[in-house]
Formats: sequence, structure tokens, C-alpha cells
Amino acid sequence: MRRKIGKIGLVVVAIIWGTGFVATALALDNYTPYQILAIRFTVAFIILFLINLKKLNTLSKKTLFRGSLLGTVLFLAFAFQTVGLQYTTASKNAFLTAVNVVIVPFLSFLVLKKKLPIKNFIGSFITLIGIGLLSLTSSISGFNFGDILTLVCALFFALQIFVTDLFVAEEETWALMLLQMGAAALLSWVTLFITGESAIDYQPINLLPVLYLGLASTLLAYFLQTVSQKYTTSSEAAIILSTEAFFGMLGSVLLLNEEISMNMLIGGVLIFIGILVVELDFGNKLKINNSNT
Repeated sequence: MRRKIGKIGLVVVAIIWGTGFVATALALDNYTPYQILAIRFTVAFIILFLINLKKLNTLSKKTLFRGSLLGTVLFLAFAFQTVGLQYTTASKNAFLTAVNVVIVPFLSFLVLKKKLPIKNFIGSFITLIGIGLLSLTSSISGFNFGDILTLVCALFFALQIFVTDLFVAEEETWALMLLQMGAAALLSWVTLFITGESAIDYQPINLLPVLYLGLASTLLAYFLQTVSQKYTTSSEAAIILSTEAFFGMLGSVLLLNEEISMNMLIGGVLIFIGILVVELDFGNKLKINNSNT
């Protein structure tokens, strides 16, 4: 039952993150990428700080290091993603970000030498094909600078999922969340002052999409992700979270009036087929491992 609840939680996260691509695209009309990151992470950190104020004295040095590492990886992931969105469409940005679904199983395999079901690799590559149809053959032909930045962000998001999986069993959810958001917020503000972008527009109407990113896409979604990953594997989490690409495309079409093509529809179907390959039990107990026997 907990495993199912964990998977449902990750689907909710994917929906929230998918709509977050639309919110980010809207926020870029009034803010620079690093201003968006600074506001969203600071909002999440302040709320978590106030909620857990009485627990702060229980934080250990190991927890501080782990949370800060997660926050650094998260900042880099969002930095490349948000800057990349300036040079490509929201739908392409969403689907190229989802390439992390292929990276995560290989990180587990190469770094931890974990035995992984063959279906995880098959599902990942089917999903990657779907991502390619949805992005590489869309209205913007070929790779551009924004696509390259987005692929780098996919690597860091894969690392974030992988590292979360390493730490979540030994650490309290609130502690990892608080430190992760705090480190990401600090790095965002440091970047703002270095780039000279510290003058921020605080008009409520302009802040709305950024506040959505801070409260929903950051605070709520990463809390759900951290809790849900206690009951799933990192490769399963990556596959489920890759559906954010589909929800990002859907939101881009409905709210930003982006064009939808047959390739995008076929790609979306392939992504869900890839998820089903991983999620369904085919009775195949074969494992891929690092031994020669």
C-alpha cells in the first residue's frame, strides 16, 4: 500500500511540475531566470524554516552536508533549465528535461552497482524515443542553445533524484527539504548580486506565477517527492516523474497556445508505454548486474 501511495504522490508531483513550465514561461516576461530561482526557493525556505523552527537544534553536521549538497544540485538543475527556457519553447524544455529518466537507472547501476530489472532499461529507452518525437521534431527544428542548456539541466535533475534516493532513508524529510531549499536560495541570491540583477519587481500581479513556483512547484512538490521516494526506487521515481513532460506539453498547448503535432501525440503515447513497461509485472525476474556470471 505504501508503495502505491508513493507512486501516486510522484504522479501528483509530475502534474505540478508540468504546470510549472507554463508558470516559468509566464514569469520570464517580468523576471530574469535567477530572480525567479531566488524568489521561488526563498519562499519555500522561509515557510519550511518557520514550520520547523523548534527542530533546528537537532540538525547534525552530516545532515547539513547532505541537505546542502542536494540544494546545490537542485540550484544547478533549475539554473540551466530556466536559462534554457529563454531560448526554446516550454514544451521542448519540458521534454528535454525528462531525459533524466534514462540517466537515473544508469547512475544507480554504475555508481551503486545495483541490480536493475531489464524492464527498467527498456522502459527508459522507450520513454527517450517518445521524448525525441515530442521535442526534436517539433516546430523548432534541430538543437539550439536552449536545448543544450536543458539537456545539462536533465543531468542535474537525474543527480538530484539519485542523491535523494541515497539520503532519504537515513534523514528526516523536513531536514532535507529545509536545507535543500536554503542552499538553493542562498546560491540564487549570490548569483543575483554577482550578475547585478538584485532589483526585483514586487508587484503582486507579476509575482503570481513566481509564487506558484515557490509554493506549489517547489515547496509542495519537493516535499511530496522526498516522502514518496521513501517507498519507491530512484529509477521508478524517474520514470513516473518523466510524465511532467506530458503535463508540461498539455499546459503549454492549453495556456500558451503552442501548436500540437502528430509527433507530439505519438511521443506522449510512447512515454506512457515506457512507464507501463516499468510499472507492470511481466513475471521477468532477469536482472542486469555488473558480474560476468
